[in-house]
Amino acid sequence: MQNDVSAWLERRSEIEGSERPGFNSTNLDSQYQRDRARIIHSASFRSLQSKTQVLGLGESDFYRTRLTHSLEVAQIGSGICEWLRDQEELADFRYLIPSFSLIEAICLAHDIGHSPFGHGGEVAMNTMMRDHGGFEGNGQTLRILARLGEYSPNSGLDLTRRTMLGTLKYPAVYSSVCDYTAKIPATSNPLNIDHWAPPKCIYDSEQSVLNWMLEPFNANDRTLFLSLNSERAGHARTLFKAFDTSIMELADDIAYGVHDLEDALALGLVHMDAWQDQVVGVLATLDSNPISDRIDELTVLLFSRDAKDRKHAISRMVSYLIKSMSIEERDTFSHPLLRLQAVMNPLAYKILLTIKDFVMSHVIFRPELQMLQYKGQRVIVRLFEIFEANPKRLLPQAAFEQYELQGHRAIADFISNMTDVSAGKLYHKLLSPTSGSIFDRQ
Repeated sequence: MQNDVSAWLERRSEIEGSERPGFNSTNLDSQYQRDRARIIHSASFRSLQSKTQVLGLGESDFYRTRLTHSLEVAQIGSGICEWLRDQEELADFRYLIPSFSLIEAICLAHDIGHSPFGHGGEVAMNTMMRDHGGFEGNGQTLRILARLGEYSPNSGLDLTRRTMLGTLKYPAVYSSVCDYTAKIPATSNPLNIDHWAPPKCIYDSEQSVLNWMLEPFNANDRTLFLSLNSERAGHARTLFKAFDTSIMELADDIAYGVHDLEDALALGLVHMDAWQDQVVGVLATLDSNPISDRIDELTVLLFSRDAKDRKHAISRMVSYLIKSMSIEERDTFSHPLLRLQAVMNPLAYKILLTIKDFVMSHVIFRPELQMLQYKGQRVIVRLFEIFEANPKRLLPQAAFEQYELQGHRAIADFISNMTDVSAGKLYHKLLSPTSGSIFDRQ
């Protein structure tokens, strides 16, 4: 790893001859600070403030949006790296543990490509794009970082190779993993589009970007890293992720589980009886640990009317999960960025999964929230149908120019870049007789 540092600092613009002068410093952290700055100052990152995380915008000023979620993932990711770096038994791996700037850049970027209206919106986008290369939030993230971001004309935000690799959750292109045959009912109901959930992937159009990211690895590592699990019905799944990505994903899991639980508690969406039955009851069967051993005390704090009590309990849970992290080696890979993986000890991961399952069943799948998700899906599907039928007439000039070059992908880029708010406004402008003005801006 020490011998190929420069390879991980390279940017795609360098191979295109368009790198801006003065940006060739070999100081690692200054390069990753630059990556983080480009992400924070991008329009796509700012738009996350008006995109749904779990609860619909406008329901409350308290809960998290995709922006605040991304900030929390970055903070937790930094905490994980700090913990790993402080462990004496992991001293041999310290040179590879990402700097704070690097892991924050990766974590801040991880949701930058998600569409309006949460994961329901992602399914709606893929419904319309299923025959045109698909739509998937992580695939759109890579597209923004590599193509659409405003820093470089041809290279998007033009981040370093290591930062780009860290954001790559699923190293496979759409055409290699998509398989809807097991999901499509005999008579597909257009009012229910759940069977069009996308595969976890990037787009075929970003194959060259994927190749560039994997250049520093030898042929055996590349082949293994790109291998798929195609045994189960439906979409194939990738099997591997890079070391930095494993840290980001664990930080994302913690933020998704524990912090979304905090939102649900604050808004009174879950009840103590259900918590006692489905979480406390499960934790009571586990071996002794700092959460199970004090779960009665934590429960009182979590369900307190005082936000300070609730925050204290949430902080203790997050701290425990971070301190359960370690590093494992996979001997099948030769390069340390693929050989090493951040892992959570099985007991702590069981606790986290129990909390995530509880949030899923009592918040995400509750009919009131599903109604909001369904409404958002219908907005996206209808907007897509309108622009698909009237591209020259209704698409903004810049979007139409891209449509002439890229077809449906340009419509997907245009709609996915919207926020929940702007998509709703455009929907009403196009479909409500009394809404809209020539002076409105999209």
